[in-house]
Amino acid sequence: MSGAAPRREPPFLESLDAARLADVERFRAMLVDANQRMNLVGASTLADFANRHFLDSAQLLRLAPQARRWADLGSGAGLPGLVLAILLKGEAGACVHLVESMAKRCRFLGQVADELALPVQIHNARAETQRLSVEVVTARACAPLSRLLAFAEPYFDGGAKGLFLKGAEVDSEIGEARKSWRFAARIHPSLSDERGRIVEVSELRRGG
Repeated sequence: MSGAAPRREPPFLESLDAARLADVERFRAMLVDANQRMNLVGASTLADFANRHFLDSAQLLRLAPQARRWADLGSGAGLPGLVLAILLKGEAGACVHLVESMAKRCRFLGQVADELALPVQIHNARAETQRLSVEVVTARACAPLSRLLAFAEPYFDGGAKGLFLKGAEVDSEIGEARKSWRFAARIHPSLSDERGRIVEVSELRRGG
């Protein structure tokens, strides 16, 4: 009998225990509901939540498997921050800081975090005003890299490295950022989108 092969769930999702799977599904349902009232993610992307949002966020843990303290800048819908918190739930010392300047989005983040009992702290503030002690600073769809590095500078000063979810124009963004910043960069392919990239940034300092 011909036909397409059955679709497999993405990595990470297949390996989750029942409790984390339930948390992922509850987060998805809350995001779908809230997205009807505020612009959190593109509505068309929710049909492929597992890849477009969950896997896109979860893959960051492959690049920092020992990290327990994270900061998600411009957290918005909680991507990647809430997904990371679900995966780190129950780990000793885990804390994901969700930094978001819009109060209504912070309320959504708080509702999810409270319902799922996630290890998060929510900061209703601009990213560059916070000085949080974390191991990794991350962001998705927040700003071009040159501006994002300015937002993230206080976290690098505290010893963090950056893992930033980017798209196909990443080389151009890195080139533009090097006009104002010095940094080491390593590009990783995305597991969720063949056009996507993850930029790993370290040794950040001002000066082109």
